[in-house]
Amino acid sequence: MPRTRTPVVAGWFAGDGDDFTLLGTRCSACASVFFPREDGRCRNPGCAGGDLAEIPLSRRGRIWSFTDSRYRPPSPYVTDPELSWEPYTLIAVELAAERIVVLGQAVPGVTAADLTVGAEVEVVPGVLHEDGETVWTTWRWRPTGVTA
Repeated sequence: MPRTRTPVVAGWFAGDGDDFTLLGTRCSACASVFFPREDGRCRNPGCAGGDLAEIPLSRRGRIWSFTDSRYRPPSPYVTDPELSWEPYTLIAVELAAERIVVLGQAVPGVTAADLTVGAEVEVVPGVLHEDGETVWTTWRWRPTGVTA
């Protein structure tokens, strides 16, 4: 029986393959862009507020910072202690057109040693967790030119 593909957070990304994109919102009054998306009101303290419209974010950006996580986080982080812990790399990516920085995990196999500040990366679909019924989908950052 096929498993259901379910976004970890609904409304934060859409599409698949080359059509995959993060979804943010833009204020009509001040043009500020938000990710995670904002659906209530403009978060810009200098803005009187405007309508917020969903927009696709740039698929490519430049590494602003990065680090790795080599240990299982302590409580209150929820994790199954019976499963082995897999280290992962976190990348903060500057999207120049939107003037924001978006944090996300690197694709599996990319380590902090593979990255440099300023290098170009692209957003791709990823899997955060799988169980017998559901594949929990998310986004990942992949260095451009890497196809794995």
